Amino acid sequence: MCDLVFRPYRSTSAETAGFDRERYYGVSGSMAFVVSPVPAFQRRFVQAEPRFIQYHRKLAPARNLSYIRRGLLPPQRLCLQQRVEPALHESFRFLRDGSVTTPEGFRAAAMAAGLKPSGAPDLALLYSPLPCIAAGVFTQSVLAAAPVRFCRAQLAQADQRVQAILINSGQANAATGTAGDIDAQQTAEAVARSLKISPAAVLLASTGVIGKRIPMDLLLDAVPRIVELVSRADASSIGGTLAARAIMTTDLVPKHIAGEAFMPDGRRIRVGAMAKGSGMIHPNMATMLAFATTDAEMKSTTWQKLLRNAADQSFNQITVDGDTSTNDTLLGLANGAAGVSIPDDERSIEYRVIRDLLTAVLQHCAKAIARDGEGANVLLEVRVSGARSDAEARQLARCVASSALCKAAVFGKDPNWGRVAAALGRAGVPFDPMHLEIALGPHQLMTAGQPVPYDAEAARRYLADAAAAGKNAETYNTAADTVTFEIRVGQGPGMGLAWGCDLSYDYVRINAEYTT
Repeated sequence: MCDLVFRPYRSTSAETAGFDRERYYGVSGSMAFVVSPVPAFQRRFVQAEPRFIQYHRKLAPARNLSYIRRGLLPPQRLCLQQRVEPALHESFRFLRDGSVTTPEGFRAAAMAAGLKPSGAPDLALLYSPLPCIAAGVFTQSVLAAAPVRFCRAQLAQADQRVQAILINSGQANAATGTAGDIDAQQTAEAVARSLKISPAAVLLASTGVIGKRIPMDLLLDAVPRIVELVSRADASSIGGTLAARAIMTTDLVPKHIAGEAFMPDGRRIRVGAMAKGSGMIHPNMATMLAFATTDAEMKSTTWQKLLRNAADQSFNQITVDGDTSTNDTLLGLANGAAGVSIPDDERSIEYRVIRDLLTAVLQHCAKAIARDGEGANVLLEVRVSGARSDAEARQLARCVASSALCKAAVFGKDPNWGRVAAALGRAGVPFDPMHLEIALGPHQLMTAGQPVPYDAEAARRYLADAAAAGKNAETYNTAADTVTFEIRVGQGPGMGLAWGCDLSYDYVRINAEYTT
């Protein structure tokens, strides 16, 4: 039992864009939730940043707290004696210049092997001298590419340890038949020879044009050279950012980040990630490659569970154009260099710390992919609460984020709540329409299943300001270029997030000119 004390916390998230009000977080040492005063006409759950979500649910049994979650009571009326778990939201931080080489013991290199006609960097190597526990999440397409099939086979081996991942961009090595499988095997063997490791310790990933084989003469010639690069002193410092650039295709910006967390005894772990993706992005993995590293130690089953959970809350919740790729791959390596062992116990503090850190890092990469969607001007964030379960809430959020009509309305600066309601109605999730509430940023558009008066011109300005921020280098990738829909469908505990982007004229132009 502990007392809950409220302290002001000024939010800069898209949630409070346009509001001049304070949010509050409960603290007793370190508390587990964030609540806000909510105007009566906005009786909806004001959701905190994603890393807070699981803690809201744990506090829900307190009747008056559940009402605060619904925006029906001010925080001052919270009962001051509730049993809570320690919060973890202050136990980690982002290292925004970090990458896959930020965790201890990882190295990376990149180079131009001639696989791209442009001559840009097109080959990356991620390497750990320490053997790693590996995990993977892959495309659900029946036309899975050769490197996807190769990785699945490698990871299916019991207690398989991995040390290297070679990534090429330019050719997807998909729909290439048996020849593509042979190319993948030869590539892994070449990497293994140069690194003096087992071929079983090598994973592969490819992105680029479907139906094109990789020019093996160029690739095999480049392997010894990139291995030489990864042995240089700077491979653990700048190598990760260079690798993030080398895996890009139609991406405008590289996507990489890292985070670190401290255990109660002061020991530190780090998680790094890089990703690529801009088009052919849709839930259940999109045309994207992503790679996560950590210096924590754990069982392979624990790492796979953590990676799958984080993928479900990040990459499987983004959409750009509704298309799913043949090559979608998320690979994770854990080398144990930090000396921190993660037990296979979801209740342990160590497990919860790395779970939240990994999820936050991958969500950052997922939002970066959606924000960098082909022709996009804004990041679209859809928040759903009140569903019967988190899974249903996520399904509803994805349906809105993937709606071409909703995305086009955002691009057209049209606060069209009807398109949002229509998308929710066809999501395949039952809910009472009389409980439906929709808000666009600070503008309440619908309450109790009925439209409410709102300032249409101000709502259009909200959309226009976000688009302008997305084109400004100083405000790109900030809360300013984010358009938020907050939706409530009932009184249930389920909450979900999804991310997308607007649908612009440039999307058609880019994909008309680029061969997939």
